[in-house]
Amino acid sequence: MKQSIFVVGLAIVATTIFSSCKKDYTCKCQKIYTDSSGSVSVNDGSYVFKDNEARASDQCNKQESTGTDLRGQYSRQCDIQ
Repeated sequence: MKQSIFVVGLAIVATTIFSSCKKDYTCKCQKIYTDSSGSVSVNDGSYVFKDNEARASDQCNKQESTGTDLRGQYSRQCDIQ
């Protein structure tokens, strides 16, 4: 009985450790310019976040923005690859 409780406890600890494991996640961003003739996408950098997937995804989403530059108005979208 004690051995089975120990095995279950060990399995829970192992699952917790491996599920919160930090890995490298690549976040790729692109700017999307839209005007009356359609839309154009331009690569706009990539970032590597060493964290768990949820936190890396949150950091990637924080890279998104909208604005204006020499090409015009854009929307910057970023996704974990």
